Amino acid sequence: MVETNGRHAPANEAMPVIFLAHGSPFLLDDEGWVGELSRWAKALQRPKSVLMVSAHWEQKPVTVGAVRTAPLIYDFWGFPEKYYGVTYPAPGAPALAERVRELLGPSQPVADEPERGLDHGAYVPLVAMYPNADVPVLQVSLPTMDAPTLFELGRALAPLRDEGVLIVGSGFLTHNLRAWDRRPNPATPTWAAEFDAWAGDVLKRQDVDALLDYRRRAPGVQQALPTHEHFVPVAVALGAAVGKPGPVTFPITGFYGGSMTKRSVQFG
Repeated sequence: MVETNGRHAPANEAMPVIFLAHGSPFLLDDEGWVGELSRWAKALQRPKSVLMVSAHWEQKPVTVGAVRTAPLIYDFWGFPEKYYGVTYPAPGAPALAERVRELLGPSQPVADEPERGLDHGAYVPLVAMYPNADVPVLQVSLPTMDAPTLFELGRALAPLRDEGVLIVGSGFLTHNLRAWDRRPNPATPTWAAEFDAWAGDVLKRQDVDALLDYRRRAPGVQQALPTHEHFVPVAVALGAAVGKPGPVTFPITGFYGGSMTKRSVQFG
C-alpha cells in the first residue's frame, strides 16, 4: 500500500483527473475556498507530479513550460502589492516533460518555453492544495479553443494517470468579468445558474458529445462565456478521464462574484 495525503491507495491505482475553478489572486484570502481546496488535495492520492493546463496560457503548438523552478508570472493588473510577492517554488518536472513529448510527438509538434513560469491560473490553486510547493509541476499550453481538439489532447495524455501524474484543467465553467459583482453575497443571475446546472449534469454523465458541442447546446452560453479560454480546459480533463470510467464528483460548488461558478470536478 502507498501512503497518501488523506488515505491509503493501491500502488497500481490510476490517479483521478480534475478540473478546478482557479479563482483570482484574492482566492488566497478566502479561508473557506482555501480550505475546500486543501481538503480536496488531502483526500487525493498524493501525485508524483502535476500536469497543469491553465486558461491563462494559450500558445500553438502545444508548448511545455519551464522544466525547472522559474519565477511566477503575475498575469494580473491593479492588485495590491502583496499579491505580486506570492512565491511558489515548486520543483520542475523534466521527466514529465519528456513523457509529454513522447505521448504527443507522434501526432503533433511540441515546443518548449524554458523560461515561462507558472501563471496565476496554475499557482493560485496549487498554493492552497500543496502549500509546501513540494510536488513537481509542469504546465503545458492550450494550443486551441476548439473543444474536440482539446478532448483529443486529453486522451493522448491519459496514460500519465497510470504513472502517478495528476492532470489538472484550471479555469472557470462560467467566466464573464463584466458580470462579476463585488458586493457581499451577490445574487446569481439566472443564466449563470442554468449554465452551471447544465454543465454539472453533462459532466456527471460524461456526455462527451454534449460537452464538446457546448457552444450550441448550453443555455446562456453567450453570457456565461464571452470568451472560451476558461471553459475549454475541462475538455482536456474529460478527454483524459473517459478511458477509465469512474465516479464523477464535485468537491467544490457555489458561486464567486455572483456569476462565476466555483464548480470543480473530479473524474475517478
